[in-house]
Amino acid sequence: MTTCPRRAWVLALSATVLAGSLAIPTFPTAATAATPSSGLTWRSCEKPGGPAGQECAELSVPLDYRAPHGRHLTLAVSRLRSERPAARRGTLLLIPGGPGGSGLDALQRKGTALRGQLAGAYDIVSFDPRGVGGSTTANCRLRADDRYVVGLRSWPDADGGITENVARSRRIAEACHRHGGPVLRSMSTANEVRDIDRLRQALGEERLSAVGASYGTYVGAVYAQKYPTRTDRWVLDSSGDPDPERVERGWLANMAVGADDRFPDFAAWAADPTRAKELRLAERPEDVRPLFLRLAAELDRKPKESTTPGVPLTGNRLRQALQMDLYSDNSFPQLAQLVRAARQPDGRPALPEALAQPLPQADAAVVTAVICNDVRWPTAIPPYRRAVALDRARHPLTAGMPVNVAPCTFWKDAPADKPTRITADGPSNVLMVQNLRDPSTPYAGALKMRQALGDRARLVTVGHGGHGVYPGHGNACADRTVTTFLTTGKRPQRDVHCADGARNAD
Repeated sequence: MTTCPRRAWVLALSATVLAGSLAIPTFPTAATAATPSSGLTWRSCEKPGGPAGQECAELSVPLDYRAPHGRHLTLAVSRLRSERPAARRGTLLLIPGGPGGSGLDALQRKGTALRGQLAGAYDIVSFDPRGVGGSTTANCRLRADDRYVVGLRSWPDADGGITENVARSRRIAEACHRHGGPVLRSMSTANEVRDIDRLRQALGEERLSAVGASYGTYVGAVYAQKYPTRTDRWVLDSSGDPDPERVERGWLANMAVGADDRFPDFAAWAADPTRAKELRLAERPEDVRPLFLRLAAELDRKPKESTTPGVPLTGNRLRQALQMDLYSDNSFPQLAQLVRAARQPDGRPALPEALAQPLPQADAAVVTAVICNDVRWPTAIPPYRRAVALDRARHPLTAGMPVNVAPCTFWKDAPADKPTRITADGPSNVLMVQNLRDPSTPYAGALKMRQALGDRARLVTVGHGGHGVYPGHGNACADRTVTTFLTTGKRPQRDVHCADGARNAD
């Protein structure tokens, strides 16, 4: 399931995941737009390199909505006011990816581009979900070696064994149970949806428009299912399969297909005869995959010392680097350089920061908690062993990791809410946008979301690879289609296809 490279492993279903990612009823009047927000005290929080005029506030939300007068948590909220008040029609919410993605970071990155697209039609607002960034966080007190991405992600041993994965997953689940407390147990999609509705009320809006990215598409879909009359124009960018029986477990499993869909783009890039010598990996695209798999197997047998003392480049770290760098074409040079350095007999590869250091405690807690609090995972171990063996054979690029055991297998607390089934019940005000070759939320999963939403949605398919489409990821057709919908309410009458680099929808 939006972005920051440290969180890319969780789906940036990410802008978290993303290296940079992201209905047509009554409109608020200009008088309504000028009404002061209740419960939010805004202050300037501009940062160098970020959008001008950025403001921040704090929102108080119940720890447990079943006890609304009990303990409260604080959510960090940020806003860019419309620069054309007369054109303002409401508030556009950026729903961050992850789980674990920061909405404040997303607004910092994408705010200027969105302003350019939307021409003052909205105040643009985002937030850090509970557990993230400037909001109330939790801590599982995990050991440092359990907070590396290749520890939190269950990459099997070189021979496919999962004994160490089982032990680590059990250890993480027990630590979170002992130390996470009620804040950790409250981190879930259901509560994020409730928090969004509390934010809507604090902003003084009857309806929200939204752009949800990666995992944020699921949050957005659940909100639209729970509160259909409170949605205006709703955009879902890079969606996963909303199957309520699996939710995040299914998204992780689908990443094996996503890597296979996307890898040919990297292979073609790395074999391009115009590529600089230090980046070109092979004479032909079809030679890049076996080269990569051989190198990963060699590093399984004999890890290579990296420039980070005590953190060698292993086969699994190479595979994890691949997963993260497939998110964007802009990351291909970094991946090629890592592969070339690893193939040099005396080379010392420089690991990406996301692989070289443990995740901070709060980040490790939230990316684990949401996944485990949303849905029950099977607890028997033998089926995981069988699934890993089968998946390694079918999808060697991901080596069985997507279907492996996880801390959720041993999670102590049952989900407080049943996963929401996404249906076609509600207004026809959803626009989906999706890359054809997405390594994190593959196209096949997005089609399941499209099917679930029925006539509520239209799908814009972009003939490109990578995770995240809107705004400014290089496809003018997709940008224009989404912007037109958000600014005018005009939605395609049918699903459309935007070719790679296309100017018009097919």
